[in-house]
Amino acid sequence: MKLKGLRWWVVGLVALATVINYIDRQSLNVLWPAQIAPDLFPDMDADGHKYILGIISVVFIFSYAAGQAIFGKIFDWIGTRFGFVLSIGVWSLATAAHAFAQGVLSFSIFRAILGVSEAGNWPGAAKANAEWFPVQERALAQGIFNSGAAIGGIISIPLIAYLAIFMDWKLIFVLIGVAGLLWLVPWLVIVKGPPKYHAWLSDDERDYILSGQINEDLDADGTLDGGYNPSTGELLSRKQSWGVIIASAAIDPIWWLFIIWIPTYLFEVHGFDVKALAASGWLPYVGAMFGAWFGGLLAQNRMKAGWSVNKTRKFTITLGCLIMLPSLLAMSAAVTPALALGLMFIILFGFQTAIGNVQTLPSDFYGGKTVGTLSGFAGMAAKLTAAGLTYLVPVMTAGANYASVFVLGAALALAAIASVWILCGEIRPLKPRVAA
Repeated sequence: MKLKGLRWWVVGLVALATVINYIDRQSLNVLWPAQIAPDLFPDMDADGHKYILGIISVVFIFSYAAGQAIFGKIFDWIGTRFGFVLSIGVWSLATAAHAFAQGVLSFSIFRAILGVSEAGNWPGAAKANAEWFPVQERALAQGIFNSGAAIGGIISIPLIAYLAIFMDWKLIFVLIGVAGLLWLVPWLVIVKGPPKYHAWLSDDERDYILSGQINEDLDADGTLDGGYNPSTGELLSRKQSWGVIIASAAIDPIWWLFIIWIPTYLFEVHGFDVKALAASGWLPYVGAMFGAWFGGLLAQNRMKAGWSVNKTRKFTITLGCLIMLPSLLAMSAAVTPALALGLMFIILFGFQTAIGNVQTLPSDFYGGKTVGTLSGFAGMAAKLTAAGLTYLVPVMTAGANYASVFVLGAALALAAIASVWILCGEIRPLKPRVAA
C-alpha cells in the first residue's frame, strides 16, 4: 500500500495534535474568570483571582520549560512516533485530572504534569519537520504546525465558553482529555516509521524528502551523517545555537502574554462575560492562523525565487517582528473591544509569521539527530522568560492597567531581531570546527 503525499498526512496529524494541545491548555484560562475562580475562591476579588491564575500559570510554564529540554532528548532517543505517543498520552490524562483539583496546590500539580508532557509537542514537531520535509518546504510545514496552535485558540475559546454555559467545568476537563487519547489511534496507524523505512511512502516521495535534507559524509566513512550532530557540550559552545535560544527566549513570551491573559484582559478591561468571550474572544487567533500560513508560504516563495536560506529566514523573522511592534505599543490606547481585538489580531499575525522560521533554525544549522535537542533547549529558555513575564503580569496590571506589559512586549520583539542578525550569523549548515 502506498499513500500519496504521506508527508502531508504526517504534518496534518501533528497540526491536529497542536490543536488539541491548545484546547487543553486554554481551558483553564477560559474557565477561570467566570467559573473556576468564583467556585473555588468566592471570597477573593478580581486582583486576587488574577494573582492565583498567575501563580498556577507560572508553575505550568516552568514545567513546560523543563519538559522542552526533557522531551527534546526523548524524541532524539526514541524517535518521533513513540515520542508523540508518550507526550500526548500523558498530557491527555493530566488534563482529565484537572476535574479533581480543589485549590492552588492540586491545580499546580496537575498543571505541572500537563506542562512537562505538552512541551513534547514542539521539539517533536521540529523533529518531524526535519525528518519528513526537504529544507525548501520546512518553513511551510512549520507554519502548518503552528497554525494548529492558532486554530486551537480559535476553537478553544468559543468551544469551552459555550460548554461552560451548559456543563460544570470539571466535566469539560474530562471531555477534552479523552479527545487527546483518541488522537493516538490514527497516529499509530499512519506513522509507522521514518521516511527512509516507511512502507507506505512512494519511491519518488522518499527520494524527494531525503535528497532535500542535509546529507553529508563529514567523517568520510562512506555513510551519510544527516548533517552535523555535535555533542550537547559542543552544541552549546556555538554562538549560532545561542542565537536560536535567545531569539526563542525573546519572542515566545509575547505569545504567552496573549494566550494566558486574553480572557482575563477582556473581562477586566472591556467588561466581557462568558457569552461575549465566546462570540469574539477567538478573533486574535484568526490572525495567528493567517500569520502561520503567511510566514511559511512567504519563506517557500522566496526560496523558489532563488533566495538563500540565510536571506529568507532573516527577512521573514524581521518582517514578523516589525509587524508586531506598532500594534503592541498601540494596545495601551485600545479603548474599545473592537480596537483591542483588531490590534491583537495583527500582533498574533506578526508573531506567527516570525516564529515558524525561528523554529526551523535548528534544522538549518544541524543534522536530524541534534534538532530535537536544540529545539528543546530553545523551548526551555523561551518558557523561562515566558514564566517571568507571566509572574509579573498581575503586578504590572494592578488596577487593570496593561500599558507597561505591552511596551515590554515591543522591546522583546526588537531583541529577537537582534539575536537572529548578530548571533546566528549566516544561516547555513554548520560543520565541526576541526573540519571547517
